[in-house]
Amino acid sequence: MRRINFGIIGCGLMGREFASAAARWMHLTDMPARPEIVAVCDTNPALMGWYTDNLPHVGQTTNDYRELLDNPDVEAVYCAVPHVLHAEIYPQIIASGKALLGEKPFGMDRAQNAAIMAALRDGPGQLVRCSSEMPFYPGAQRVIDFVRSGALGDILEVECAFLHSSDINPDKPINWKRVVGVNGEYGCMGDLGMHVCHVPLRLGWRPRTVSASLVKRVTTRPDGKGNRVPCETWDNATITGMVGEGADAFPLVLKTWRIAPGESNTWSIRVLGMHGSAEFSTKNPRQWRFMRYEPGGSQTWQVEDLGYQSLFPAITGGIFEFGFTDAIQQMWAAFVDELAGGDARGFTCATPEEAAAHHAILTAALTAGKEGRVVEVEYPR
Repeated sequence: MRRINFGIIGCGLMGREFASAAARWMHLTDMPARPEIVAVCDTNPALMGWYTDNLPHVGQTTNDYRELLDNPDVEAVYCAVPHVLHAEIYPQIIASGKALLGEKPFGMDRAQNAAIMAALRDGPGQLVRCSSEMPFYPGAQRVIDFVRSGALGDILEVECAFLHSSDINPDKPINWKRVVGVNGEYGCMGDLGMHVCHVPLRLGWRPRTVSASLVKRVTTRPDGKGNRVPCETWDNATITGMVGEGADAFPLVLKTWRIAPGESNTWSIRVLGMHGSAEFSTKNPRQWRFMRYEPGGSQTWQVEDLGYQSLFPAITGGIFEFGFTDAIQQMWAAFVDELAGGDARGFTCATPEEAAAHHAILTAALTAGKEGRVVEVEYPR
């Protein structure tokens, strides 16, 4: 099996998730290549000890990402840094010629995303993708296959949501995602938007107009030093877009909520059509629901238990349950498969073009929500 040497820039939560997925690569079967983490970079040296303790092939630790990019042993990079740093670091990774899987939103705002896309146009043409793991759940893949089969007929509505609950506590200390200068003015939309846009954009559902309800419920949070400081970003956003023209148009609802009572990172998709409907939620990871309807017939939802039926085969028995760490590994399998010349079994990680399109949607939604009007989405040409 071919070995692909990776470097990680940003050694926090998501960097550790990738490292764990790579360490468990034996879990997957029939893979053409495997990732090996050989270099890590973070401005906080304390974070790198976990990597050197657990990954025997890490030969470089540095607090300067440029040193990692100069390392000839590194073929590909996973970059998981705060949004404000994307426009600085991503273009330099691209210019280095190393493959890149970058965290969303691929730039703090549309201008930063445009700088990254310009670097791609001028770059050497290596594989570049954006992180988005939730669609790799088996139930999500069933919904996608259901849509692609033509089973929906005329579409009534599509909804995709990412509901996060940990910010409901008003005494939770503030973090960088509450600071406009680091997270960006999108707020919750920038942090969660790629999660809800990946599948709709992949299926060709690009809203031409959007309206948005933006909520800022918690206005201050503790700073860890005995003070309360302003929360500058939006807590929740509900975006309603219209896809298509005339009588065939349908609403696309995108929910990015950082305050969602009772939820815990729940991702869901629901598609409703005149001939068929389907839905999946990570709240019930074993199951998906679907309906096939004939005029005059019964309207009956069916529920199917899927168990562990992953896009990329694994050693886990089909009767067992799929989870978040499996979705992370499946996303990485798609990226590594492409690096090795494959087609990601028909479902790639989010593309830079999809990331740029999602910026167009979020930019329009931000204007729509602030000004209380419907805004046309201006997609990049």
